[in-house]
Amino acid sequence: MIISLVGYMGSGKSHISKILSEKLNFKLVDLDKEISRRNKLTIPEIFEKKGEIYFRKQERETLEEILATEENLVLSLGGGTPVYYNNMEIINHNSKSVLLRASVGTLSERLSKQKEKRPLIANISEENLPEFIAKHLFERNQFYNKAQFSVNTDNREPEEIVNEIIERLYM
Repeated sequence: MIISLVGYMGSGKSHISKILSEKLNFKLVDLDKEISRRNKLTIPEIFEKKGEIYFRKQERETLEEILATEENLVLSLGGGTPVYYNNMEIINHNSKSVLLRASVGTLSERLSKQKEKRPLIANISEENLPEFIAKHLFERNQFYNKAQFSVNTDNREPEEIVNEIIERLYM
């Protein structure tokens, strides 16, 4: 089984995927880290040097290769992955997709501490961040909502979130 974690940046995909993979004894793959490894560049460097179109093509190819495996793995996706091409259909066809939901307030709080690592929000002021996130989420929700089920991450312990995911996967 492949479990794909979908959600906006800051929703907890990286953290939850690590705990989930350990608990299930599944392999863990972070799509962005795999793209970085293959390109020998960080995600911000890929965006800066090669552009977003190049990145999205790399993302698609890497996603297809990973989903073609039949291993037991947890796949942590980038926040934009479901939005491009027909990625969400491929994700749903080849894995169990779980949307990690978080409120604009939670996302703003988490992301304000990591802006320099996030090319999409690096140049957005602290005061404009919640509005940017709200608009961006509104645009992306039509893709995120195609996930097979969602779990709210607001004010919850990671262990509680992971237990809910496992419970819902094996119902």
